[in-house]
Amino acid sequence: MKIVLIGYGKMGKEIERLALGRGHSIVAKIDVDNQADLQALSSSEVDVAIEFSNPASAYSNILTCIEKQIPVVCGTTGWLEKKSEVESLTKEKNSTFFYASNYSIGVNLFFRLNKMLAQLMSPHQEYDIYTNEIHHLEKKDSPSGTAITIAEGIIDAYASKDNWVNNEIPAANEVAIWSQRESIIPGTHTVKYISKVDQIEITHEAFSREGFALGAVIAAEWVQDKKGVLGMDDMLK
Repeated sequence: MKIVLIGYGKMGKEIERLALGRGHSIVAKIDVDNQADLQALSSSEVDVAIEFSNPASAYSNILTCIEKQIPVVCGTTGWLEKKSEVESLTKEKNSTFFYASNYSIGVNLFFRLNKMLAQLMSPHQEYDIYTNEIHHLEKKDSPSGTAITIAEGIIDAYASKDNWVNNEIPAANEVAIWSQRESIIPGTHTVKYISKVDQIEITHEAFSREGFALGAVIAAEWVQDKKGVLGMDDMLK
């Protein structure tokens, strides 16, 4: 594939390393100092864009790709209040937009495990729910997109829950997400169910960025002949 990398930080560099190792080429690297170069690219020059930039620029980067009929695989979080607009434009332009809050295969299995556990726990109201996420100090958004996906999985299983809150004592209808930023931790997510007599806990701990980057490259390979709004559930099927 001919790939354009949008965002050339640590994730972008790891994606580049893995993509080159799988036989792909990087035709452009778009970062804060050359954003205008994205406008100059066309779908004849690029097979897919992989977007790991920042919350401030992700929305406009994605719109540019959709308008140019360049399939875009996005892993940037913190901009999702505009996601419905992106999805509408993708359908209108018959383009391709793939989004995941986390591209790690292990994390996506964890999402499914989280939903299964929430369904088992929902009849047992004596358990309080606690979720926690820990990331490196450079992470710009809080809570993480992964933590939000975990909370939403719990909310879907509980008739009594309809919202999440970050770093706040939750009301009865809310799931709390507690966020920490520490050193160079790639990402740790924990869900606990705590009663007066016991505790049930599941945790996913990432050891490096490689799992996230590899999942993004695999997603970019997978979308080549596809149109529409897509995600990890579609790919894992």
